[in-house]
Amino acid sequence: MAVEECVHRLRRPGGVTIAYAVHRPPVPDGPPLLLIHGLASNRSRFAEFAGHTALASRRALIRVDLRGHGESITRRRVGTDLWCDDLAALLDAEGAAAAIVVGHSLGAQVALHFARRHPRRVAGLVLIDPVFRSALHGRWLRLAQAAPLIALAARLVRALNAFGLHRRALPPLDLRALDEAARRALGSPEAERAFIAQYSSARADLRHVPLAVYLQDLVEMFAPAPLPRELGVPVLALLSTGATFADAGQMRAALAGPNVTVRPIACQHWPLTERPLEVREAVERWCDALAPQTPA
Repeated sequence: MAVEECVHRLRRPGGVTIAYAVHRPPVPDGPPLLLIHGLASNRSRFAEFAGHTALASRRALIRVDLRGHGESITRRRVGTDLWCDDLAALLDAEGAAAAIVVGHSLGAQVALHFARRHPRRVAGLVLIDPVFRSALHGRWLRLAQAAPLIALAARLVRALNAFGLHRRALPPLDLRALDEAARRALGSPEAERAFIAQYSSARADLRHVPLAVYLQDLVEMFAPAPLPRELGVPVLALLSTGATFADAGQMRAALAGPNVTVRPIACQHWPLTERPLEVREAVERWCDALAPQTPA
């Protein structure tokens, strides 16, 4: 399916510009999907999803570069509060009263906080591998506990940036092309180990995102997030069965609630890369079932 998009740039206070791509169907039916990428990522994370989903025939699709990422680059402060305010302003600019907010990893954390801060702007949440601090273990828990030190490091790096000490250019990252190459390479245990190493490499991430932004991403990734059952909106959670950063029992407890549907995806921590068709079909079915309950 060929999905035509327009790229927009939204000026925000402080001189920051938020870049996002919008696909509009001829006759929209229901709230748009607001697609939020993860840590050290950008809006190309959802390019394949947007290009192939059947939802594009009847729903607007909005892929955003969060402040500090992709074409929304900045070396000033970033964080959940600013990201949520940017998203609300983006929906205002698009004339959307509410959206189904879809987030992967850090994007899922942003989606949860956005639903808490702007409850009337959320018709539903799709959380792809969300992170709940109560479920973390091992080095991931230790990383979360080190958040004050990481936040301090981010402030120090921003101070250096303000004096002009930073990389002058950051090469663009096309995650759709990277995903396609990764799937062609998979097929053996060795290839899978190489895939995990590449997609979890901080060094690779830092080629495309400012260091201060990356450090703040880590802080926000592991910060306490609202539980889905507290938000009063329908929630679909897609969980990678191979993910090792969280305790499965604690994840089930965090996601328990009458408004939450949990669907396992047989992959590591990158369902959109490893199982794109399965993710699309799960989201499409859930949105179609949700449609009668949500306003256009």
